[in-house]
Amino acid sequence: MSAVTDDLPLGKDSRYITTYTPSLLRSIARAQSRHHAGIGSSLPFRGEDAWNCYEFSWLNGRGRPEVAILKIQVPCSSTHIVESKSLKLYLNSFAQTPFSNRSELIRTLDSDLALAFRSPVIVAILDLDQAADRVVSLPGRCLDELDIAVDAYHRDPDLLECAEHDVTVRETFHTHLFRSLCPVTGQPDWASILVQYVGRPLKAESLLRYLVSFRNHAAFHETTIESIFMDVARCVGPDHLTVYGRFQRRGGIDINPFRSTDESVAPNIRTVRQ
Repeated sequence: MSAVTDDLPLGKDSRYITTYTPSLLRSIARAQSRHHAGIGSSLPFRGEDAWNCYEFSWLNGRGRPEVAILKIQVPCSSTHIVESKSLKLYLNSFAQTPFSNRSELIRTLDSDLALAFRSPVIVAILDLDQAADRVVSLPGRCLDELDIAVDAYHRDPDLLECAEHDVTVRETFHTHLFRSLCPVTGQPDWASILVQYVGRPLKAESLLRYLVSFRNHAAFHETTIESIFMDVARCVGPDHLTVYGRFQRRGGIDINPFRSTDESVAPNIRTVRQ
């Protein structure tokens, strides 16, 4: 493990604390992974990371348990991310902690998470009936119908190809075949990926081969989506580009990075595997 990950609970046995303990949160600077992707301090995209936390409970003022789904919106301009297992442990620490009302609970979450992400965040506590999001299909053409030969399973931007004719097109593609690896544990991270752009026409077969090439690539979700954004942008020279990753949950949390040239807020849709 690197010095960056040595202090993280990910991949280690953990003691589950059930009384409020904000010190459980562990932050990771975005700068190092962005430097490797050729991203400087002036970001070439907007967007956010949409976190959905499905295992969240606390005690009300009378000691009765409450449950809800917690949604966290983290701007991509935050200097840090939070390691997901540390967030899980932090949220579990609320289980035996009483709060007199939800306003007090939200203030606590807001304060702790803003400190951990080094940025203001948006926190919403949703009752289960409020959070009954319908499963939706991603827009655009599904690349999974393409019967292609594949032999590259490590990230390879050179697989991307644009058509030779010099025209500008508007296209939307998605795939459910995406897999990458956790950089700490090596466990698979499964996702549905959306790519929407206005620019030089991208060969659909090449885009699918490129996305499949992440199959044995190790990176956090946020870094992965930013790498895809940068690689596609170099190829199509976009007037507009959006890349959205809807990752399957792990430890009761899913993280969904959204990067766009134009939009800052992700549509918090739910795909069939989420």
